[in-house]
Amino acid sequence: MPLLTQIFLFPAYLALHIPDGFLSLPVSLFTWIITVVLLFVALKRVQAEYQEKAVPLMGVCAAFIFAAQMINFPIPGGTSGHLVGGTLAAILLGPWAGTLVVAVVFIVQAVLFQDGGLTVLGANILNMGLLGTFGGYYLYKVIRVTLDRNRWPAMAAATAIAAWVSVMAAAIMTGFQLALSGTVSLALGLGALIFWHFFIGIGEAIITVITVSFIWRSRPDLLYNPPRLYRMELTGDQDPF
Repeated sequence: MPLLTQIFLFPAYLALHIPDGFLSLPVSLFTWIITVVLLFVALKRVQAEYQEKAVPLMGVCAAFIFAAQMINFPIPGGTSGHLVGGTLAAILLGPWAGTLVVAVVFIVQAVLFQDGGLTVLGANILNMGLLGTFGGYYLYKVIRVTLDRNRWPAMAAATAIAAWVSVMAAAIMTGFQLALSGTVSLALGLGALIFWHFFIGIGEAIITVITVSFIWRSRPDLLYNPPRLYRMELTGDQDPF
């Protein structure tokens, strides 16, 4: 059977939320170890570096991402996708606090809604949370600083690219984990996941940019690395848009 035909016939392998039984024990244990260690470090960093005012924002961010993930958007081929939120959480809270937020969201989803398996929760948090949050944030930071960190066009480009890449990176990581577990061949796993998540990543980028744009315009101080908008009143600089 041609690979392209298999991609369309195996929708079960398209989800980033890996179900129970899809990963081998060694792969599952390895991802659990990495996830637990990184979450422990993230917790320590947040406790040491973040101010108390960040705690309410973390709660609001978690609630927003959780609610936004309940809304599916259609993509070509009759399937759908939803917000992952790792890059968005990192832009608002920084990579450490953002990691904790998305981890809590994925735990709630797995426990209450069976969205992804409990035995493979470490892999799901690693793929969508840790990789998406850290990878997305630092890519966003590099692009934004390179272009112009205080102007909206640079911010928008950095946000969109980082959000899209974070979804693609999670898809590739999931494909390798499924292949190492013997669930699917590497070609089929990567082919299906990359093909469909190319479109899902576009939806992720659009939602993330819209959300960040609203915050940029209304409360830029809520961004983890805010622009220097506060000089406008003193210097008469033009609107950064």
